[in-house]
Parts: sequence; structure tokens; C-alpha cells
Amino acid sequence: MNKPLNSTTTQVNNYTASPPKIKRRRAKKKKQNLFSKFKPLSALFIFLVRLLIIIFGVSTILGTSLSIINPPDNLLAEENIQTTETTTTEQPVDNFLYDLSLGKKISALETKINNLAAEYTQLQPGVFLVDLDNNSYVNIQAGNSFASASTIKVPILVALFQDIDRGKISLDETLVMSEDLIAGGSGNMQYDKPGKQFTVLETATKMIVISDNTATNMFIKRLGGADALNQRFLEWGLTATVINNPLPDLTGTNTTSPEDLGNLMIAVEKGKLISLRSRDRLLQIMRGTRTNTLLPEGLEKDATIAHKTGDIRSVLGDVGMVDMPSGKRYVVSVLVKRPSNDPKAKELIQKISGIAYQHLKWSKS
Repeated sequence: MNKPLNSTTTQVNNYTASPPKIKRRRAKKKKQNLFSKFKPLSALFIFLVRLLIIIFGVSTILGTSLSIINPPDNLLAEENIQTTETTTTEQPVDNFLYDLSLGKKISALETKINNLAAEYTQLQPGVFLVDLDNNSYVNIQAGNSFASASTIKVPILVALFQDIDRGKISLDETLVMSEDLIAGGSGNMQYDKPGKQFTVLETATKMIVISDNTATNMFIKRLGGADALNQRFLEWGLTATVINNPLPDLTGTNTTSPEDLGNLMIAVEKGKLISLRSRDRLLQIMRGTRTNTLLPEGLEKDATIAHKTGDIRSVLGDVGMVDMPSGKRYVVSVLVKRPSNDPKAKELIQKISGIAYQHLKWSKS
């Protein structure tokens, strides 16, 4: 007897439906078993990665800390270079001689001056001249040390204007003349009563124009004293310029050289030590010098000179900057050692000035 078709179909369907469920369960269980096998390895890998991150982080922090505490030599050198460059920019070098170069010697003029000086056997001149158009020069015993007399007032005046540029002093500042600074010799401030007040500009003008010794002593004190000024002169490159005593210094203990004075005037003209504004004011003051019996005597009528003289028994001198009608400008400094106030020193300086002026006037270079 045949079984009903529906019953057989149901059994077949029931049989064929069950195997996929079993396979899925087995695959799932297999995956779980596989994961459980690798789970310890995964945890170990994650642990190692985290450990490496921690080690790298700590190393970086330690390295940075050590580099701050003890930087490498090359870094220190680089920082030192940067510091040096900053210092150089902020603090200009005072010594002007490093870039003042002379041109050719004016041999013909030097020979003329030497021949002239040979006629004055009792005198010992030192001459320094520089044509500022081409830096050609004359140097006759110009590096020798001489008693400065009142030519010492030129570097003092430059130091004053340097401090004005630095804002340490102003031209309208008031100075009080104390009794210990009053000096005899040239000038009229000595006749005023102690305690009288003068502006810096008035005092500077008197120091140069009438060569006031009291005014000079007031500036030596105001600028920090002789030792401070001497140090500054040395820093500028003036090797022979020294203040040893207050003015009038009739025995000639204060010293300078024609080369120092000439180089100083060149530095002023080029704006090396003071500003161009201060340079113009300084030259204006020096053009007012009332003693015009030395270098000015050798110049022609239309020439102008900013200068300062010095006169004691053993030395006579003058240093100046000359402007010729042609536009040529030159610096000349002459100091003459002489026996006891010998008037021939005056004559010699006048003639040296005249020979130099005429030579430069007709020179083609």
C-alpha cells in the first residue's frame, strides 16, 4: 500500500533543511576556537605596541630635557655667533681706525715741507695732512708724542658730542662752576664767582673759541674724569692722546700727536664717532676760534677753516679742517717742539700751511 505523497515530501524536506543549521553552528564554533587561540597573541602585540610608545615618549622627553640642560657644542657655537652678531649690531665699534685707509703719499709736498723745516734747526715739527678727496697724505714725524697744550680740547669736545648723541648730556643742560675747577691762563670764566651756572653749549663754545681752561676742566669732570676720557681715547685708536693733569698744564704733561689729532678730525668728518648733526655743530664751534695766527695765515681769503690751537712755552700747534673755494677739503695738523717760547715756531706753522694750501690748489689729483 502506497504511503501518501505529502508525508514523504514532508520527511524529505525536514531532512534536507537540518544540515545547514549544523554547519553554521560548527563554523561559528570553529571561528570562536580560532579567535580564542590567537587572543593571547593579540593582547601581547597590543601590550608591546603600548610599551614602545611609552619608551619613545619618555626618550623624547629626556632628550629634550638634556638638550636644554646641556646643549650640544655646535648649538652653543651657533648661539654664541648669534649673540655676537646682535652685540655688534647694537653696540657699534668706536675704534675708527679699522676702516680709515690712506692713499698715496704726496711725496712732492712732503719734500717741500722737509726742506722748509731744515731751515729751522732749533725746531722739531710734526706734520700730518690728508687730502679728503683721495686720501693722499703727508706724514712727517706725525706719530711722535708731543705736549698737547690746548689741542687736547678737540678730543674732549668730540667726547662731549658723543655723549650728547647717546642722550647722556644735552646742550641746554646747566653746569655749575665749582671753585676747584677754576683755572688760570686763557679764558674769562676764571673771573666769575664759584657757583655760577653755564649751559653745556655756552661752556663748549668758550672751551674752543677762547680756549677757556676752566670750561675744559668742567667738561673733564662732567665726562667722568681724566681716566675715563683716556680710556675712551684709547678705544678710538688715539695712542698718544692722554690727559694727565687739569688745564692749563703749562709743563706739558698732557700729550697727543699730529697723527692722533688729524685722524680724529677725519673721523669726525666721516661721521665715525659722532652723528652728522653733531659733526656740523662741532665744526661750527671750531670755525669760531679767535686765534687765527697759525694755520689760517697760510690760507687764501675765500678758504674757511675749523681749527683749534695750542700754545705753551715748549710747544706750539694747530689742527684744522680746511675748505677751499674749489670744494676740496683737507685735514692738517702741525705740532712744533720749540725752545722756550721761540716765536719762529709760529712762522714755521704759517709757512707749512701756505705751502700745503698752494700745492693742493694746483695739484691735478
